[in-house]
Amino acid sequence: MTANALRTRPPARRREPRATRALSVLQSTALVVIALVALVPLVAIFVATFQTGADIMRGGITLAVDPATLGLDNWTMLFTDSGPYFRWFANSLVVTVLQVVGTLLVSSFVAYGFAMYDFRGRTPLFIAVLAIMAVPFEMVMLPLYVQVNEMGLADTYAVIVIPFLAAAVTIFFFRQYFLGVPKEILEAGRVDGVTEFGIFFRLVLPIARPAIAAMAILNGMMCWNNLLWPLLVLRSSEKFTLPIGLNTLITPYANNYGLLIVGSFFSLIPILVLFLAFQRFFVEGMTAGAVKG
Repeated sequence: MTANALRTRPPARRREPRATRALSVLQSTALVVIALVALVPLVAIFVATFQTGADIMRGGITLAVDPATLGLDNWTMLFTDSGPYFRWFANSLVVTVLQVVGTLLVSSFVAYGFAMYDFRGRTPLFIAVLAIMAVPFEMVMLPLYVQVNEMGLADTYAVIVIPFLAAAVTIFFFRQYFLGVPKEILEAGRVDGVTEFGIFFRLVLPIARPAIAAMAILNGMMCWNNLLWPLLVLRSSEKFTLPIGLNTLITPYANNYGLLIVGSFFSLIPILVLFLAFQRFFVEGMTAGAVKG
């Protein structure tokens, strides 16, 4: 064999130690088992969507069902005779989109100021944000409700969205993320004549896509599933969000349980779409594409 052939032969692939491969297989198996266990309640609810309300009341939500009793009546009722269900669905969709977009924008603005600018009182103000994180919403709910009534904002979507635009948890998360953004990027933008808003929107936000994705999913889930506050401030049935509307279907006679189950399962679709839309950003590097070596 010639020397040239030896030089051009690809290097032999190193074999992983047997213990490492066994540990990897064990970890993968454990994660698969955990995922399957987590999916059991979801599968049980999906099976229950094909049962009648009487069967659900009699046997509960379980996987031990007689296939002969399953049917498409609940799904047919959902799309043909569900009453105001899809109006509630649309109301929740509008409120969730407005609140998520507004919260990401306002909270990221506040966090950007805490992380990137030096001003008097910055530390006490940030400590106040941390203190707000420790206060349960139930403690401020009634005073906020009284204030809303005095301002005449009850029974409007604005009162659902506006109080939560500056979310303490989202501000804290964004602030910690922005602290890791190289400040050389800001200085380079100022040297090039970019405005402060331009630096934020054109240079900083593209770097913060993983943080935006995480907060979009978190705030989207919280808003979509929010029941207590909308239940207090909304009074018109045509303005009900989906959690309130589904709650009105609960009766002691099981006459609406079929629609309740299938409607609850169908309501998972927006959250699933939201997660699938943003989950790919979780693995991106914080400064990917911003600084090239």
